Amino acid sequence: MWKTALKPRWIAGLVFAIVVSGVFVLLSQWQFGRSVQPEVPVNPATEDTRALTETLEPGNFFPGTASDQMVSAEGTYDPVKQVLVPGRLKDGNTGYWVVSAFAVKGAPALSGVAASPETWIPVARGWVADPADAGAPPSGTVRLTGRLLPSESPLPATAPEAGRATAVSVAELINFWDISSYPGFVAATAEVTDGTDVSAAAAGGDLKPLNIGPQPPAQKVNWLNAFYSLEWVVFAGFALFIWWRLVQDDYRRGLEEDLDDDVHDDVPPTPPSPPTSEQIQQKVKP
Repeated sequence: MWKTALKPRWIAGLVFAIVVSGVFVLLSQWQFGRSVQPEVPVNPATEDTRALTETLEPGNFFPGTASDQMVSAEGTYDPVKQVLVPGRLKDGNTGYWVVSAFAVKGAPALSGVAASPETWIPVARGWVADPADAGAPPSGTVRLTGRLLPSESPLPATAPEAGRATAVSVAELINFWDISSYPGFVAATAEVTDGTDVSAAAAGGDLKPLNIGPQPPAQKVNWLNAFYSLEWVVFAGFALFIWWRLVQDDYRRGLEEDLDDDVHDDVPPTPPSPPTSEQIQQKVKP
């Protein structure tokens, strides 16, 4: 069988089948890439900074349209209301997010929280490798700019230490700080006070900026394109299968020809027929 497959014409046929299969595989990859597409493209409007008080309402659910929106607000930090969120990665290193409470100027106050009539929002100010490097938030009136993100879910199985939180969860933080809050948090990109940006991105100290970009949109599967990608793989296998069948047919034809030759060689020669009476008479005539 392999002797037949090593004939020059079948080696050339194998090369051709491999090339055709490779083209089919590439078409399958291209078709599969088209089968998974974002439901909606990234909205460039999220990079246009809007006022936080016009984007999100305290006391309501966090709307999906507000996620990833760059927002700005004026207000003040409370240095007492600050926690560290462990288990956060940056450049391959595990550390902590520094999250501080920010009282938003001009935000509507919510009733039912007598200890804190202001409305606050948690602000993830940056990342530190060592909790001792967290420092205090800037004092005085701060012009905050950052990306608005929905609240994370707390980890109920984890009991946080003092000054720690399991996640940037509004439900968890309002219990720590006894405040009323917006239903999301801000990842800070700028913190301007007295005309100077004192944020992690500008200071360049131990507090590192988070650099959180817009989150990728949800994706959906186009099952028709996924089926087409599987179909191209089948075609690739079929091209190799056809080559193999042609080699098998050639091999079997060779066996049949060899068998016919052996049968002809084994048949004894036909003896000469006896002379007829006419041939005998012709021989005896004078």
